[in-house]
Amino acid sequence: MKAAVVFEKGGIPQYADFPDPIINNDNETLISVKAASIKHLDRARASGKHYSTENEKHQPKIVGSDGVGVLEDGTKVYFFSKKGTVAEKAAADKKMIVPIPEELDFSTAAALPNAIMGSAMGLRFKAGLKAGETVLINGATGITGKVAVQIAKLYGAKKVIVTGRNEDVLKSLYDLGADEIISLNENDEDFKQKVKEVHAQTPIDVILDYIWGHSVELLLYALKGDGTFSHKTRLVSVGGMSGDVIQLSSQILRGTDIQISGSGLGSWTQEELQQLLSMIIPEMFQAAVEGRLQIETENIYLKDIETVWESEIQNRKRLVVLI
Repeated sequence: MKAAVVFEKGGIPQYADFPDPIINNDNETLISVKAASIKHLDRARASGKHYSTENEKHQPKIVGSDGVGVLEDGTKVYFFSKKGTVAEKAAADKKMIVPIPEELDFSTAAALPNAIMGSAMGLRFKAGLKAGETVLINGATGITGKVAVQIAKLYGAKKVIVTGRNEDVLKSLYDLGADEIISLNENDEDFKQKVKEVHAQTPIDVILDYIWGHSVELLLYALKGDGTFSHKTRLVSVGGMSGDVIQLSSQILRGTDIQISGSGLGSWTQEELQQLLSMIIPEMFQAAVEGRLQIETENIYLKDIETVWESEIQNRKRLVVLI
């Protein structure tokens, strides 16, 4: 079969022949792949730089961690696979398969789940978001951040505040449900002051962070308590595009009712992962069918994988490989 294969660690995936997947037991099934999205996770895993691959011995492998396709009986499904997904065929654990509504196109179905995972799992399980609460999404102008704005509203957030650097995209988030925007292009003091003012008017219950780094330091200083009772804020880290390390004053932790956690591979329980597959993704697929959730995609064909692998996709669209 044809597949996108990384032959050397750190190399660019090549459009090449690769052995068909072998079904080893009754728990696995063969899927004819129709599309697979390419995320930062897939690029990092392909290069061997992701924390989940640190102890792996590199060997030629197919890129991709999830995809969409059809079973032998024609059923449309979304699936995970540790054996790669950007290929004509894939083997998947039957427990890691989610049906796709007939009305939903393969490109959207391939693009949505990863964008859903961090935010939905973070808001639902790590932050325990309640209807009527206020959410601040830090770094909301990216693909997953734009989806997070919509999910926060779907989960009942009364107010959604967003931050970002791209002014045009930031303003467009009003159309997706954002209620207030704060630009990360402000100088540090002005940014902190604006967050303080917002927090004083409408206390921030949840911060969903996609970028980490200096902006999170500013957010934490803006929320810093003064020794009196403070409003409880739950900060959930979903990404680290602005840096993997921050400086955190112990005074902030002692003087502020702040809870910090993360939402990503390794942070979810088996029960939470099962709810992702059985309830959350199906709910979001249906929301997409009904027009209540949207994501933009840039579609390419499998044979063109080498030419676009390192390209920057414009307009904050999710790259989807059609097979």
